[in-house]
Amino acid sequence: MLPVSVFIIAKNEADRIGATIRALRGLTDDLIVVDSGSTDGTQAVAEELGARVIHNPWPGYGLQKRFAEDQCRHEWLLNLDADEEVSPELLAEIRGLFAHGEPPCQAYCLRIAETFPGEAAPHALAYRVAPVRLYRRDAGRYSASLVHDRVDLNPGTKTGKLKGLVHHRSVRSLGDQLAKLNSYTDQQAIDLEVRGISIPTWRVYFEFPAAFLKAYFGRLHILRGTYGFLIAMNYATWRHLRVAKHFERKRMNALAKANSRAERA
Repeated sequence: MLPVSVFIIAKNEADRIGATIRALRGLTDDLIVVDSGSTDGTQAVAEELGARVIHNPWPGYGLQKRFAEDQCRHEWLLNLDADEEVSPELLAEIRGLFAHGEPPCQAYCLRIAETFPGEAAPHALAYRVAPVRLYRRDAGRYSASLVHDRVDLNPGTKTGKLKGLVHHRSVRSLGDQLAKLNSYTDQQAIDLEVRGISIPTWRVYFEFPAAFLKAYFGRLHILRGTYGFLIAMNYATWRHLRVAKHFERKRMNALAKANSRAERA
């Protein structure tokens, strides 16, 4: 067992969280699942596999991960989502970091590769991101954001990058993905308003085609056949809805202010 706490936030992930936890077998003696109200038995699946399950009502992505950080016992933290699996290569690489004591860096970026339904492993050219997911708790913590779940590192933190992959099985089905993204855009529209950010109206007209081209060509979904095309369409719909709902909130706020002024007059 390594001196590393693993934390996962979850809601209704009974079909996926088991694979996430099993891939970590033997790595840690402190695995925390923070559940925000699952009704599908996620809590039981996690507990059967040795996780410590804690309920916390949903406060937003960054805030929920901050809550999870505070439940961890070890100085080193590893964060995974409930739809992510650490590959055997990455697991061995993490073990190697601690083989001779304290790792040389205070934070590490993990390569997370998109894995479509039916794929045993990510496509060789699958879209990847590399956020900080393994870090010392005194090197930084998750941002207090509704929608952004990134680790804000302290200035001067030495950061490394691991080569092994995390398999990201974010898509259950096209419909499930679209429903999830639609819900996410509600929170994004609120977050933009809270932060005082105004997206120009002209983007309403161009967001969908620009986002589709970004996913289909920029993220190489064109190489993934028909399913890649459909995933690119969902991505573009998500980006469009984010801008559309932001525009709608601005419009309704402006109308409310105009009506208030008219009533006072």
